[in-house]
Formats: sequence, C-alpha cells, structure tokens
Amino acid sequence: MNGSMNELELTGRACTHIVDIVDPACALHHEAVGAFLAMRAAALEEGLILVPVSAFRDFDRQLRIWNEKFSGRRPLLGRNGRPLQAATLTAAEIVEAILAWSALPGASRHHWGSEIDVIDSAALATGASPGLLLAEYAPGGPFARLHDWLSRNMDRFGFFRPYRTTRPGVAPEPWHLSYAPVSEGALDQLTEDVLRRALEASDIAGRTVILERLPEIHRDYVLAVYSRSR
Repeated sequence: MNGSMNELELTGRACTHIVDIVDPACALHHEAVGAFLAMRAAALEEGLILVPVSAFRDFDRQLRIWNEKFSGRRPLLGRNGRPLQAATLTAAEIVEAILAWSALPGASRHHWGSEIDVIDSAALATGASPGLLLAEYAPGGPFARLHDWLSRNMDRFGFFRPYRTTRPGVAPEPWHLSYAPVSEGALDQLTEDVLRRALEASDIAGRTVILERLPEIHRDYVLAVYSRSR
C-alpha cells in the first residue's frame, strides 16, 4: 500500500515517514514532496505563490495544544466562535468545544505528513497574517483566486480537500489539502483501536471522557471526511 505507516507514524509519535523541505519550509511525507513541489511550480506560473502555513504536526505538539485548551491556558472557543471559560464547563463540554477547532492528538491528519494548509503569499497584504478563515477563500477574499486555481488543478497532482462542506465533526476548510496516495491508505489504517492505544499511553487531559466517547469521536472526526473520488 502506498503511504503505509506503522502505528507510531499514524498517530504522530514517530516522524520516520517525514522529510524536511527547505523551500518552502515545511515537513511532509516523503511520498508527497514531489507532488507538492510540482503543484507549487505550476501555481507559480500563474502568479500564485503557494505557501504552506502548516504541514506535519507531531503528537506532542497536538497534545500540548489540547491540554492547554482543556486547562484554560489557551483560548477555548465554542462552535459559534465565541470565547468559553473552561473553569465553568464539565469535562465533556470542554472536550466537545476543543474538538470543534482542534484535532484529537493521534487523530490529526497532519500526523501523516500528507496534509498541508496553504495560502497564496502573493495575495497577502504587507505585514498581514493569514487567519485561515472561510472569508479569505470566498469570492472577494485575498485567497479566492488560489481557491479557484486549486479547485481546477489540485487533482492532477493527487491532492483533494477532505473538508469541503460541513459534516458531523469538522467545518469546511478550503485551505486544507490532502495528498490522496498517502492519506486514503492512512485513513483505513487509523482504526479506533489504534487511536485508543495512543491515547491510553498519553497524559491527555479529559482522558476518561475521551475514551468513553471514542467510537463517536472516531466516526465524526476521523471518518467523516471526503475522499478524492467523492
């Protein structure tokens, strides 16, 4: 199977499948590198500077984000985008709030090195930072042209958008590209049991609630994505 990974790689606890790219600076699965660079070169011919703002992310980084949100040390938002106070919520409510915006450690597709969040740096105003917001990729937004170009061209390089429309767990992410020859095999491999073993070996906050809800979380936040073919 192309992109086949072991459990540690699948859950971001090893990076033996990852290589570092200097220009543009990012880390990707070794099978995705050539396709991404070819797509970037093609975009450049049309004046788009395809830049990854996030690519490979390991388990420990995802765990740190999760635990800081759970404890209130990092901002916690509701699904409506409004701030929440972790101290006023139950553990189950905190877990639900975090999942709306952040992947469960071990369950992030970014662990695979096949996923890239992209912007067009040529369209970014001087001194501005991308927010990775839907409005930026909508008509009239700074990355609308990038969105249209990707919609027409990404498939020929093996990429697709796994979060095209709202599904049970994750909201649309037009900036999130996935390299199908790696990610579609990885999704089959990341079973509930694989994820459970990774979480049981960690010090994740809210572990009791998470493990109790894991079948639902795996269904809604891991499996409920689009594939390249649909």
